[in-house]
Amino acid sequence: MHGLMMDSQLTITTIMKHADRIHGDQEIVSVTLDNPNHRYTYRDAFRRVRQLGNALNNVGFEMSDRIATLAWNDYRHFELYYGISCSGQICHTINPRLFPEQIEYIINHAEDRWIFTDVMFVPLLEQLQDRLTTVEGFVILTDEAHMPETTLRNAHCYETFIGAQSDSFDWPDFNENSASSMCYTSGTTGNPKGVVYSHRSTLLHSMMGSLPDMMNLSGEDVIMPIVPMFHVNAWGTAYNGPMVGAKLVFPGPKMADGAVLTALINAEKVNYSLGVPTVWLALVNYLKSSGLTVDSLKSVVVGGSACPLSLMKEMEKYGVWMHSGWGMTEMSPLGSYNKPMAWMKDRPQEEIDAYRIRAGRVVYGVEMKIVDANNDELPWDGIASGVLKVRGPWVCSGYYKLDEKPAVDKDGWFDTGDMAAIDEYGYVTITDRVKDVIKSGGEWISSIDVENAAMSHPDVLEAAVIGVYHPKWTERPLLIILPRDGAAPDKQSILASLEGKIAKWWIPEDCVFVDDIPHTATGKISKKDLRDQFKDYQYK
Repeated sequence: MHGLMMDSQLTITTIMKHADRIHGDQEIVSVTLDNPNHRYTYRDAFRRVRQLGNALNNVGFEMSDRIATLAWNDYRHFELYYGISCSGQICHTINPRLFPEQIEYIINHAEDRWIFTDVMFVPLLEQLQDRLTTVEGFVILTDEAHMPETTLRNAHCYETFIGAQSDSFDWPDFNENSASSMCYTSGTTGNPKGVVYSHRSTLLHSMMGSLPDMMNLSGEDVIMPIVPMFHVNAWGTAYNGPMVGAKLVFPGPKMADGAVLTALINAEKVNYSLGVPTVWLALVNYLKSSGLTVDSLKSVVVGGSACPLSLMKEMEKYGVWMHSGWGMTEMSPLGSYNKPMAWMKDRPQEEIDAYRIRAGRVVYGVEMKIVDANNDELPWDGIASGVLKVRGPWVCSGYYKLDEKPAVDKDGWFDTGDMAAIDEYGYVTITDRVKDVIKSGGEWISSIDVENAAMSHPDVLEAAVIGVYHPKWTERPLLIILPRDGAAPDKQSILASLEGKIAKWWIPEDCVFVDDIPHTATGKISKKDLRDQFKDYQYK
């Protein structure tokens, strides 16, 4: 017997139509290269999205054609999110921070037909265009007054491309499992892999991410997604913001500029934001140097890599509570979210802090388990650590055009590549990436825990730990330190500061100071580059 309910399709189009009709007066504010203070409403946005839909239709795109974007967080990119997906094509967001060779590979592998690009990426595409075998045209995201001279073939100005189109458009009907968007992994090992999201997975992810025990979003919020729209849908905010009617503030190319972020937060009364740890480091450093505050900002989400407790404490001085989250491109990305449980407020500060730095509790819609080397499931006791596996309606079941390499096992579990422990409350602790964990004398050392401990030293701006060869223990941790500006830390004082914070045998025998710590295109510390940099290092 089936339920007697309507079979309405869960599509991104429904988010758009709801936001247009119910939240039409809410604002979207953007920083762009041609306008540092663009503002309009959801109603304005979706009127232009309908114009975009007509423009795409005139080009002759077919269902599931891939259309690429190389763009920052702003209103035009927002329009592409909806115009492309709701027209039945696939919005393929590309990370412009990747190496040119990776961008070339991604575009060709996805077989993108057109590319919408911000002005600053035009020179990059001019260099690549002769090797982009499927690309037929380019649209530059600006107006005619700022349209650059370009050698890109079949190049159009975005405002002209949509400007003469009707603002009436009949959106096509299609199955909720139709592909909506695509994002490639950062390719830290091998070529990047394509993850294809569906309308259904995107809508479910947006609904769950808005719940009180997750981001707790409503129409009263002013959200600034600093996490890029080219990376996992800005962690869902381009969808759940309009779903609940929140005001959106897009920082454009200024997402790592502490001064611009501070000005936006204060001018627009931003109360909720999302970004990787390096973003919040930049904001804290600017606030310290300028003496300014961000009084409206109450909560931020930090993800992408582990956030040290010392940074959380610094943000708390400005009245901002940091919520750790964990996920990955293959998970849309939400997997866990750290919102304190009610009973924690009465616990000792040390216990509260121990929970704060965890990756959060498992969210509804995602199943998790941890397994040992024999694939036997381990207990959720907060102690046992194993490979983390996940499954759920917004977890990928395979990679684009990589059918010969299954992404899931026979029971439908996806191997995240992370080592984790889970406690009885469902709190996840990511102990390391499988490829980054250090095995010393047959025992595991978590590089993340050592890094977090080192970050508590007042002279340390950033810390990284890698495993290097050791003649007795096979491998030992090497601590790599980026000092704060003006600081001259002493090696022994930093190593001594780790005592009592981590197991004694985890403490490295040495630390080295560097002028820069490399990061991946998504803002994570690049352990691969550090291992290359220190490949000749030897413990005596």
